[in-house]
Amino acid sequence: MSDADKHRARIFLHRGQLAQAKVAYEQAVTDDRLVNDQRALSDSLGNLGNVCALSGDLRRAESCYREVLKIQRMEQNKHAIAHTLVNLGNLHIGAGHPEKARPYYLEALDLLRDLKDDRALGILYNNLALQEAREGKWEQAVTSFTQALDSHRIVGNEEGLAVTYSQLGKCFLDQGDLTRAERCLNNASEHYIKLGNEPAEAAVLRHLAAIYDSRRDSVSARRCLERVVSLDQRYGLPDLHADLAHLVKLK
Repeated sequence: MSDADKHRARIFLHRGQLAQAKVAYEQAVTDDRLVNDQRALSDSLGNLGNVCALSGDLRRAESCYREVLKIQRMEQNKHAIAHTLVNLGNLHIGAGHPEKARPYYLEALDLLRDLKDDRALGILYNNLALQEAREGKWEQAVTSFTQALDSHRIVGNEEGLAVTYSQLGKCFLDQGDLTRAERCLNNASEHYIKLGNEPAEAAVLRHLAAIYDSRRDSVSARRCLERVVSLDQRYGLPDLHADLAHLVKLK
C-alpha cells in the first residue's frame, strides 16, 4: 500500500494539489510505521514535511523533519542529514526566526565540507549570505557570497553563479559600494545572457541603470534601460511603465 500511496502523492504534488498529496503521504507514513521500514518511513516523512512546508503548515513540517533527522542520524547518512538540516533552517527562515536557522545551516556546512559536495555548498553559502545581508552583517554576507561563488565555479553551476553575482551586487549596492556592485552585476548579466534568462537579465540591468544614472553617465544608463524596456515588452514584465518613464526622463 505504501508504494501506491507515494505514487498517488507524487501525482497530486505534480498537479499542485497539496491537500490531496498531504493525505496520501500521511497514509504512506502510517503504512511504513506498520511494517517498521525505517528507511521508507524517513522518505515518506521527508516528503510529508515538504508538502506541509509548501502549504504553510510549518509546525507540522518541523515535526516531520525532526523525526527524519533522528532516523538519519541512526543510519549515519551524512548527505541525508545535511539535506534535512538545511530544510529545518529554511523552515525557521520562513517562520521569521533566522536566529534559529543559523545553527542548522552551520552544522550542514560542516557535513557538506567533509563530503566535498560543492553543489549543495554553493546553495547553502548563498542562503547564509542572504540572511546575513538582511541582518546588516555586510562583511559576513560578502564572505559567504564569495564562498558560494567558489563552490558554484567548481561544479560549473551557471545558474548559481548568475544568481549569486546578482545578489552580491545588490548587497554592495545597499552598502553604497557602486564600483563593486557594478562589477558583480555585469558578471550576473553575462551569466544570464549565457543561460538565455532574459527576464532575470532585465532585473540586473535595472540596477546597473540606477548606478550609471547616479554617476550621471546617461549614455550607459540609457543603453541599459533600452534593453530593459525591450525585454519588458517581449515578456510582459510588470515594470514596463516605470522603466519607460525612467528612459524618457534620461532622454
